[in-house]
Amino acid sequence: MASPFSFGSDQESFDQFRGTDTYIASDDLRHSVNVAVALGRPLLVRGEPGTGKTLLAENVAQALGMELLRWHVKSTTKARDGLYLYDTVARLHDSRFGDGDVKDIAHYIKLGPLGQALAAEKRVVLLIDEVDKADIEFPNDLLLELDAMRFRIDETGREVVAKERPVVIITSNNEKELPDAFLRRCVFHYIEFPTKELMQQIVRVHHPDVEAKVLDQAIEVFYGLRATPRLRKRPSTSELIDWICALKKAGVDLGRIGGGIPFLGTLLKTEQDIEAMGKRAKA
Repeated sequence: MASPFSFGSDQESFDQFRGTDTYIASDDLRHSVNVAVALGRPLLVRGEPGTGKTLLAENVAQALGMELLRWHVKSTTKARDGLYLYDTVARLHDSRFGDGDVKDIAHYIKLGPLGQALAAEKRVVLLIDEVDKADIEFPNDLLLELDAMRFRIDETGREVVAKERPVVIITSNNEKELPDAFLRRCVFHYIEFPTKELMQQIVRVHHPDVEAKVLDQAIEVFYGLRATPRLRKRPSTSELIDWICALKKAGVDLGRIGGGIPFLGTLLKTEQDIEAMGKRAKA
């Protein structure tokens, strides 16, 4: 499929990310990554759980030959945690027991993932994973640093200024709305759930020796499950890969299976969904 973009003589250097041997990326996803890299803007990625949002950062780093720094966001995470931490407890310990030079405050400053990315000598990839888990103000508190690519350590007066803008990949599960000011500064991409054809390519990466007949049958069962009304949690790509692994190890021939689906708990993860599928099989 031809690219919908034209970048003239710079196109080859622009089109740096093309996926990897273990990560099949759609054309739209590849273009979004390369636009974000070229513009120096954060790439905000949304999509169903299991569609490869976190794995994207790992594979972009691999493809571009860059170090990967990870910042896994929690409900208690504050923006400053990503810049640096001042270990007052260690300084107090040293002042009491004489194990270090407490006058050198810089000794007790530890850079967080964003701080490390800005202080790096070379361009790195920074993953800010599940940004929507934190407080609603968390994304806004990152605006200045993501724009200016610099920050100041208050305790020492040191200013950290990025020599190279890091490639920032931010994932979101859409648990809450993100502020407009934050969204304006990002390149956005929604990872659509793979088509059957793309899914076959993805599975082949993980199970290159799977028989074509088994793969075709597994894909049909999988997408049939996803189309089932009122499932609380539809099975994802990672669950399909695990399920096929289980089928292979057990030597199951899906073509000879009756009404039930073997190893259903590999695909469905709630009691209600498994119970609902059991009732459908008996109907």
